[in-house]
Amino acid sequence: MKIAGKTFAALTLALGLAACGSPEDKAADTAATDTAAPAAPAATPTTAAAAADGKPAAFAQCAACHAVEPGKHGVGPSLAGVFGTKSGDIPGYVFSDAMKNAGLTWDEATLDKYLTAPMKLVPGTKMTYPGMSDPAKRQEIIAYLKTLK
Repeated sequence: MKIAGKTFAALTLALGLAACGSPEDKAADTAATDTAAPAAPAATPTTAAAAADGKPAAFAQCAACHAVEPGKHGVGPSLAGVFGTKSGDIPGYVFSDAMKNAGLTWDEATLDKYLTAPMKLVPGTKMTYPGMSDPAKRQEIIAYLKTLK
């Protein structure tokens, strides 16, 4: 019951704080809100982090296995400079035979197909990621990959 007690205490505190202020304060807040320009939407932690380091939020899935620093490989190869290279041709990473023999060039169209369904485009790839179904998110990732040198 500790969790329930802590939750109850937090809710009680939140409700108590929400009720703070006099009726005059609330009237002033309402008047100020009615005449002020609409506020910009608050940045979510993911959006703020993406803006701070230039990575789109959708790249978080990629970052679980891929680094963006040259030569720094994780479960997958570094994605630094990947745009425009041939599949299976990043020095220092051991690719599957399927990827080495795929004969792909990582351009926008190929990356879009690959990120949609990696195992479908390159059967036998070591990349077990099922794919990104959202075309806008794929385009954000591709645009980001183009910036990596």
